[in-house]
Amino acid sequence: MGRALIVSAGTNSNEYLARQMTALGYPHPAMAASGSEARRLLDQAGFDLVIINAPLPDEFGHELGLFAAEHTLAGVLLLAKSEAAGSLGEKVEEYGVLTLAKPFSVTQFHQAVRMTKACHQRLMILEAKNDALQKKLAQVRLVDRAKWYLIQNCGLAEEQVHRAIEKRAMDARTTRGQVAQEILDGRWVPEKQE
Repeated sequence: MGRALIVSAGTNSNEYLARQMTALGYPHPAMAASGSEARRLLDQAGFDLVIINAPLPDEFGHELGLFAAEHTLAGVLLLAKSEAAGSLGEKVEEYGVLTLAKPFSVTQFHQAVRMTKACHQRLMILEAKNDALQKKLAQVRLVDRAKWYLIQNCGLAEEQVHRAIEKRAMDARTTRGQVAQEILDGRWVPEKQE
């Protein structure tokens, strides 16, 4: 079950948006009446979706949309009057904030929320891939440090070091990164082969 944050100052709007979000599978969405309150909530908890009903009492709302897009992985939907929606959309869409012009139908709102949800899901996939790449890169750096340590301090050739680390990882059924850490911690040094 996803978590949604609705940022809106109007009581009627809040009730309507909360009802629609519940119908879309986001029961009990968090509510904020201002941009500053929303920022506090965004810092405290993770949200899948942020719906901003502009204007807000302390800012227009697109600033909050940019903040949410930059600091979270949430999908962000900005609701703005049709006169402002076009120009606002141009300002915020390159940052991943979707804009929906008011007034809108229930169908339009549901479609916009689904698109926003799709953006959030895509961000989550990209974040997972990025994390995996960062871990792989960290392991490569660790292995390289261990290789250079052995080359400089043990007089081993690079090919010998590479084969020794690979073999140790395979024999111990562990990763090359764990073998590299053993080397750097002084817990294992390969034998020099003539």
